[in-house]
Amino acid sequence: MTRFLTLALFVILVVGGGSLIGINNVPGEWYQALAKPPFNPPNWIFGPVWTILYVLIAVAGWRVWNSQRTSGAMSVWWLQLGLNFLWSPVFFTLNQIGLAFLIIVVLLASILAFIRINWHRDRTSAVLFLPYAAWVAFATLLNGSIWLLN
Repeated sequence: MTRFLTLALFVILVVGGGSLIGINNVPGEWYQALAKPPFNPPNWIFGPVWTILYVLIAVAGWRVWNSQRTSGAMSVWWLQLGLNFLWSPVFFTLNQIGLAFLIIVVLLASILAFIRINWHRDRTSAVLFLPYAAWVAFATLLNGSIWLLN
């Protein structure tokens, strides 16, 4: 039962935290006025995609927590979560596109590091991060393009 309680706490932390960040840092008029590349997705896609990704991030973190609580993998998991939660306020609230780009590049590197560290230790956790890596790679390209266009 303790394992499932821990899983619930991870899901609440990640999905709940991500949702609160999203609700409090919405794209506003400033974002709407920015020049965007032609591959910019519609705004409605971000909520469902991030909800799914946050569940995957939570499950991966929970798996590592249960087997490698004090490991480098767990440290990298916390790092990526902090960077993930930092990006939206920097981009949407502070309107700092360049700083947000720096944050998302480091976020992508931390996601890839988590995958690499766990590939042989806990392949499931590593695989759970693959869609996250793909989405953040796309988001990095999008952030960089918006920065260049504006």
